[in-house]
Amino acid sequence: MAVGVLALQGSFNEHIAALRKLGVKGVEIRKPEQLQSVKALIIPGGESTTMAKLAEYHNLFPALREFVKTGKPVWGTCAGLIFLANKATGQKIGGQELIGGLDCMVHRNFFGSQLQSFEADLLIPKIVAEEGGPPSFRGVFIRAPGILEVGPEVEVLADLPTPSQKAVNLSPNESQEENAGSENKVIVAVKQGNLLATAFHPELTADTRWYTSSADVLNGYVTVPIL
Repeated sequence: MAVGVLALQGSFNEHIAALRKLGVKGVEIRKPEQLQSVKALIIPGGESTTMAKLAEYHNLFPALREFVKTGKPVWGTCAGLIFLANKATGQKIGGQELIGGLDCMVHRNFFGSQLQSFEADLLIPKIVAEEGGPPSFRGVFIRAPGILEVGPEVEVLADLPTPSQKAVNLSPNESQEENAGSENKVIVAVKQGNLLATAFHPELTADTRWYTSSADVLNGYVTVPIL
């Protein structure tokens, strides 16, 4: 079985390379009809506004929403998380179209600008229980979103300590150190039914546990776990 990777912009090549290492064929998706040939989909990180404009240009949104609604497995990373969220804040003027399906509110640039990209160790007990390995995962956050609210059916898989005012007063020139000391946390990985979403980029690390643990999300579509 082939797994589709939305290939409009962003880190789709890195996801396809990670799939290849796991023995899974990744297919670049740029047109609605191409979704018919895959049973699961990855929406990669990238510039979410640009990706949304390209998806609208290629008339992909109706097909993507139908893909989600039919219960087929979908994993969104970074910008892909924004796409899957039912609600988003911190968007550019005019906003952007979303696919929806994931019952959460996401802040588009929660952690600031490209210059404020960082790495952090995330405690992932539910992933460790399934896949073993060390208790933490090194998350790569690049101009990353954060999940501010989740619905009752959303399972939180990882969160991260964050300054108390980040969610509402984020400024492109604001550093994390300036507001350090808060015990608040922001959610950075969730699962709901057939949907998995991470604010960080597992495809940029050698740790494949997010890929293999997603076998549960894939609901038995493949024998080799992916994403």
